[in-house]
Amino acid sequence: MSSALARYEDFLVKNVSTISSVESTLRSITWLLPGRFKDAELASEALSALLNVTSLYHDTLLARIAQDDTKRKPILPVPLHTKYTRAWCEKDEIYKWAARTVEFIRFTQLLIEMGMRRKFSEKNKWRGIVVIESIKVILRLVMLRVTRRPLVSPAIPERDFDPASLPPSSIHSSPTLVPTTPPASPPATPDHLKNNHVPLQPSSLMMAPPPPGRSDSSIEDYLLPKALTTSAVRPSLQLVAPLASIQDWLAEVIYIIRPLIYVTMLSTRKHKDRALLTALAIDILSRNLRRAPSTSSSVERDEYARRDRDLVWYLFRGSAWELYTRPKLESLVEKAAHVPGLSLISSVVKDWVPLIDEYYYCEERYHVFRPRKADDDMPQTLHYDLTFSPLVCFPSTTINLSMATTLLIPFPLSSLFTSKVETDVMWR
Repeated sequence: MSSALARYEDFLVKNVSTISSVESTLRSITWLLPGRFKDAELASEALSALLNVTSLYHDTLLARIAQDDTKRKPILPVPLHTKYTRAWCEKDEIYKWAARTVEFIRFTQLLIEMGMRRKFSEKNKWRGIVVIESIKVILRLVMLRVTRRPLVSPAIPERDFDPASLPPSSIHSSPTLVPTTPPASPPATPDHLKNNHVPLQPSSLMMAPPPPGRSDSSIEDYLLPKALTTSAVRPSLQLVAPLASIQDWLAEVIYIIRPLIYVTMLSTRKHKDRALLTALAIDILSRNLRRAPSTSSSVERDEYARRDRDLVWYLFRGSAWELYTRPKLESLVEKAAHVPGLSLISSVVKDWVPLIDEYYYCEERYHVFRPRKADDDMPQTLHYDLTFSPLVCFPSTTINLSMATTLLIPFPLSSLFTSKVETDVMWR
């Protein structure tokens, strides 16, 4: 078994660019599967879950290869989120496996729900969902106990380099396969770099004054964002400060158990109508109790900003979705169906929207690689993020937030909880 795994890893590192292209192509195929044949959404989700799990394994393997290569020097600094989560994964085995297990559950939870919906009764399906959420809460509380810091999402490091940029010495053998050839000698120094003691002759362009109407401030505006900050030189484990007070701990624990409370209320008909209002109240309470991060703690500030943005997705759950958001989205889809170039997108959206009414985890369905916000000016072609949007279950796309906000602003919030809805849509 280990020999077969080693051969697979050797094949992977030798064909990493090709495999990445195949993964991207297969993810695009999941766009068109739902609605094309019977159980098409099950096939689409199975393919997506398989790609997510294999990508998680590939990222772990490639990160180990890049770390073991002592000659590799990254051209750009490591993003702070990756630096922080990687430090905890290397420091504590419990955190590493708890974080990986949480991500694995997130990749497969919708597929599990689809299987339960086909094999079990509605009551047993909800019991299974409660069990899944309970496992995730326990694992997140374990990570909170280990780190004693607010949790970040995702809890595992992300790929922070282009696999094609690995040096040849790293892509000829697997880390679990014994090398068969001796390592190549280091490349010779180019002739134009052998003597770097000759001073640069001044150029007329260097000595010329700036053109009229332009000042040197543009140079400063370009250089200042690239200067080192306190976060860049701070130890990795100190990028997020420990929780200091009981109020800080309470805010984080409330945020972690919130999904479990929500799904437990949804699974009982007695409290189903009040589930959305209760979850929103818990979210607002956690937001008011949490501490205000310092200006230098960019990792914690980004995490809290993400949590604040997630409040928008309450408009895509429960009564809000049934009474307002879905009619607006369906109206938009009908109008786009008659616009050249948008008809294909509208048909895909029309096939996916009904699944929100059927599956609890549908809003986490779509999985894309998209550029993260660059903490350290990371170029978009090198840094990608696993995104799990709580919007709608598109497999490989996202809806512009400004468009969604424009659609939802006029809706009176007081009417969100006045009508009984049989099916609610919720978050991870």
